[in-house]
Amino acid sequence: MKAMILAAGRGTRLRPLTEKIPKPMIPISSEPLIVHQLRWLKRAGIVDVVINLHHFADQIRGHLGSGRQFGVRISYSEEEALLETGGGIVNALELLGDEEFVVLNGDIWTAYRFQRTVQDLAATMHLILVPKPPHRDHGDFALAGVHALRHEDPLERPYVYSGIAFVKPEVLRDEPLRAFSLNEVMFRESAARRVTGELFDGIWHDIGTHEQLKVVRRLML
Repeated sequence: MKAMILAAGRGTRLRPLTEKIPKPMIPISSEPLIVHQLRWLKRAGIVDVVINLHHFADQIRGHLGSGRQFGVRISYSEEEALLETGGGIVNALELLGDEEFVVLNGDIWTAYRFQRTVQDLAATMHLILVPKPPHRDHGDFALAGVHALRHEDPLERPYVYSGIAFVKPEVLRDEPLRAFSLNEVMFRESAARRVTGELFDGIWHDIGTHEQLKVVRRLML
């Protein structure tokens, strides 16, 4: 299985820090966040990794290189203009190949082991969900058995998408190359009951703000 780390974004909520470095290069316990992510993938046996680049692309490429020093093989997908999460994956499909791959947001910290537990041949996507954190107004999904469903009432959606998904490439092959959120595809496929999910109740943080960054750094003390 291959993996894709979404690392192209500007990280505007972490300014002024991200005015000098890209968010995935923010140090956590003396190593960039993205290096920790590569180590997680390697421990799970995932060694072929695609990384999309835009904001301070040279810093990420210069630090990671081929990935050899981390025991992985890295391919890069550069974006002249930001394509967001969905467009970024579409742009990298040729590098990702024909098999199911795991996609990981480049700004999360987690103890998830990157081992899919729910298998459903009819599903096009499998989402790792987490309980709605306090800073989120509402969740994204509910679970009905193995299916991840998006009810109209936000109060019936207790879980949020963690930024980790297992994706079959065919679900994106007919999408035109444009800037769009992966949420569009997740919600569409969920409505057709082609999305499965599992609840992860372990360590997970979305490093989107300075406060959340402090929380993660305290974990590593």
